[in-house]
Amino acid sequence: MSAGKTSVPALVLEGGGFRGMFTAGVLDVLQERGLTGFSSIWGVSAGAINGSNFRSRQIGRTMRDILAFRDDKRFMSLWSFARTGDIAGADFMYGEVQDRLDPCDVDAFNSSETPFFAVVSDVTFGAPDYLPVRRYPEDLVKVRASASLPTVSRIVEIDGHRYLDGGTTDSIPYETAMGLPGAREVEGHVPAERALVVLTRDRGYVRGAGSEAIALKSHRYDRYPYYLEALRTRGERYNAQRERLWELEREGCCLVIAPEEPVEVGSSTRDGESLLSLYIAGRRQAEARLAEIDAFLCAC
Repeated sequence: MSAGKTSVPALVLEGGGFRGMFTAGVLDVLQERGLTGFSSIWGVSAGAINGSNFRSRQIGRTMRDILAFRDDKRFMSLWSFARTGDIAGADFMYGEVQDRLDPCDVDAFNSSETPFFAVVSDVTFGAPDYLPVRRYPEDLVKVRASASLPTVSRIVEIDGHRYLDGGTTDSIPYETAMGLPGAREVEGHVPAERALVVLTRDRGYVRGAGSEAIALKSHRYDRYPYYLEALRTRGERYNAQRERLWELEREGCCLVIAPEEPVEVGSSTRDGESLLSLYIAGRRQAEARLAEIDAFLCAC
């Protein structure tokens, strides 16, 4: 084991809105098979929501909620955006669903000893931040901040900082989870020598301008020049991040689980069949690689 690092792998979860159904399928299989021994969990946007349900040990909750509420205008819709300023209705998702319709197992979440970090983008500095999510309901706002998409969400203020979706500045935070050279040090975090990384795009995917172009044209963030630069450079940084990930995979430092085919599901797709198929695809890939995953987790 490297000095100052743990040999127990970290779990790193990419975002992607409803593409997180793939991640949900993977994580449900891991829980069903008892493969939950990670040194830390790192979630970005939808990955933070998946990570939350993984820490609270609620198999099927992500899949269940997306399928149950995908057509509810309070869940994710232009109606919600027009009414609240958030395309994903914060009060409904992080209030009514969280507390009443499909409650989070707060006791299980709070009793977990696995550190969990929600990745956010600091709008003022145009840089990532890694917020420790220790207790619910107090820290639920950090998950909300991680999943607050630019242009279609309000900025979330926490302790004097202004945050939006973590994907803009660190879409796949394996570097910080592993304490790689140049990565930011997170207070209290012991880096992992290795990481299991779950992606929501296939291995051949190359990111273009994407939704960042819309955010730039909106002029909504003209007061934040560093954030504008992060938006402009996201595609380039994301593609480079993936190339480095493949290198680490070849070296045996990372085990990467990604969709085998290009994902046609968009970040807010409502077609139930497509969403369920993506969830099943995640389950099938995890099941097919169980021996590999088990060996990776046990090689401590």
